[in-house]
Amino acid sequence: MKKTIDAVNVRGLRVLVRVDFNVPLDATRHITDDTRIRAALPSIRKLIAGGGRVILVSHLGRPDEEPHNKGKYSMAPVAVRLSELLERPVRFLHDCVGPDVRHAVREMRDADVVLLENVRFHEAEVIKDKNAAKDPSLRQAKDDFARQLADLADVYVNDAFGACHRDNASMYTVPKLLTGKPRVVGDLVRKELQFLGAAVHSPKRPFVCILGGAKVSDKIKVIENLLGKCDTLLVGGAMMFTFWAAQGHAVGRSKVEADAIDLARGLLEKAGTRLVLPADCIAAGKIEAAIATRVCGIAATRGTDSGTGSSSAATATAGGGVPGELMGLDIGPTTIIEYEKALGQAQTIVWNGPMGVFETPPFDRGTLAVARAMARATKRGAVTVIGGGDSAAAVAAAGISDQMTHVSTGGGASLEFLEGKSFAAIDVLDDA
Repeated sequence: MKKTIDAVNVRGLRVLVRVDFNVPLDATRHITDDTRIRAALPSIRKLIAGGGRVILVSHLGRPDEEPHNKGKYSMAPVAVRLSELLERPVRFLHDCVGPDVRHAVREMRDADVVLLENVRFHEAEVIKDKNAAKDPSLRQAKDDFARQLADLADVYVNDAFGACHRDNASMYTVPKLLTGKPRVVGDLVRKELQFLGAAVHSPKRPFVCILGGAKVSDKIKVIENLLGKCDTLLVGGAMMFTFWAAQGHAVGRSKVEADAIDLARGLLEKAGTRLVLPADCIAAGKIEAAIATRVCGIAATRGTDSGTGSSSAATATAGGGVPGELMGLDIGPTTIIEYEKALGQAQTIVWNGPMGVFETPPFDRGTLAVARAMARATKRGAVTVIGGGDSAAAVAAAGISDQMTHVSTGGGASLEFLEGKSFAAIDVLDDA
């Protein structure tokens, strides 16, 4: 367990807080989803109330991919939105290091808040330690940059779970250089470690995991790790068709990883009855709203054909898989019933990855059904954890994020946590 901000008297101290304000913006630089900003508010408010001098540092996007368009990745709109949410001024600084930043920080008073410019405007932020170990010039550049950030701080707070799987300078090198000064987690990271950690390491049982997404290869380590911990692992998303192909079922034009079929076959043999595949899917000729769809199964099932969003009479569905002209785009009605039953009995549920192409109705039904089943599970006392990314977007779209025990803010980070990986950016912080 790591030391938290509650263990530090921050009054009069400069508190460097690494946050994750990597929020989406539209073409007019308007923030379209401020979830990550709101997630950091409890820690920021706590530090303000404690009289700390709050220095916020974050990345936004990948400015290295558009070096001539840095304005697109400026943190300035974030400062405006944060000021509105805190109902107090947040001063925006036009760099994250340098004499102007040092001067502004020296002038801060207790409970002041400043937001530094995008830390990724400096290439040294994203130098990987494995590369720095091979090239002394890269090591020097990363250390010099990190030292400038570290010199701003009396206290370091990591409240950026979404970046905890990275060894960026502001995530790892800065706290490493601050030996002897408090290096703690904020409330957001504390919650992430608490709920994800408990779910994976000491779950109430039955423990059911749900994994979706496109590729088996992307989730292989997660599957292998969770199979040793959960009672049931429910599979959805496009990767279901790689498993179907491994079993010899027809998959039509569904997305399949041809080079992962042997991998999927091996997982099925290893997992036994713990790994549950969909019994049917919703298929169509293309991804398009209101298109005619067909229920396709790998066993004799009952389903419905539909066109332009309306249902016709129930028809028997052949169990031969997906016909050659169609592609599977969501889990089917029989699978939804089976998955709802499994979730209805679970005491701990972890979900990462959608069940279908949920951005395009009617291929959102499976994903929404899982989300609602989890909400019902929460209501009856189960622990429900959403592992970030598309799953978090799905429950937000359904308007039921607040009906989950915990919704992770870290897509890639939560996935790597579920793989069982440790994070250097967390390990370097002070133990409680």
